[in-house]
Amino acid sequence: MKITWLGHAAFRIETAKAKILIDPFFTGNPSFDATKRKEATDGLTHILLTHGHGDHVGDTVAIARETGATVLANADLAAWLGAKGVKQLEAGNTGGTIHFDGFSTTFVNALHSSAQVTEDGVSHSLGSANGLVLHFEDEPTLYHMGDTDIFSDMALVHELHEPEIGLVPIGDRFTMGGAVAALACQRYFKFGTVIPCHYGSFPIIDQTADTFVTAMDSAGGKVEVPKVGEVVTR
Repeated sequence: MKITWLGHAAFRIETAKAKILIDPFFTGNPSFDATKRKEATDGLTHILLTHGHGDHVGDTVAIARETGATVLANADLAAWLGAKGVKQLEAGNTGGTIHFDGFSTTFVNALHSSAQVTEDGVSHSLGSANGLVLHFEDEPTLYHMGDTDIFSDMALVHELHEPEIGLVPIGDRFTMGGAVAALACQRYFKFGTVIPCHYGSFPIIDQTADTFVTAMDSAGGKVEVPKVGEVVTR
């Protein structure tokens, strides 16, 4: 498995059978190199969305149109994307699992909101915010927490899914900060690999992973802090 952090909460996951983007926020993402867009979408098979905020839905509509990739999202967000012209949609909701060739995705809880604000200033709810657990046939199980705070039912996510790789938001203000994220990893999971995200993009969130790395110390699995565009192989 190849995991590429594309800035903010966006990742590309490559396996033998699938090339997946999670939360493909490219346009307007100050940490994403726009010249790498084609590379990021090359051979894409799936787009998975944790929730409906613009910095997570990102370029989904355009990328889906360009590549024909199947988009997975919660039911309300999927309906909204369908109205915007996305053709290949798989809708689900918290607790549900959707099966694809070579992997499945389960929607789990996240403590966050999910909406889009239209030009007239009206906020439209786009269903629940979720984390996504990806089970692969011959690869380690991966958990993208989405945007969330710590919550005690993370223990159930571990009990049910035993994820080996955690993609963990650490930037504070809109998600848990580094110290709390480290507590979540250490108390509720037994990750083999932890990759922090949702930091270093906008000035009002943490700019480095230092707090998280320090709080993790040597416990809770190996912390990988890739540069944007760098590949982690597992």
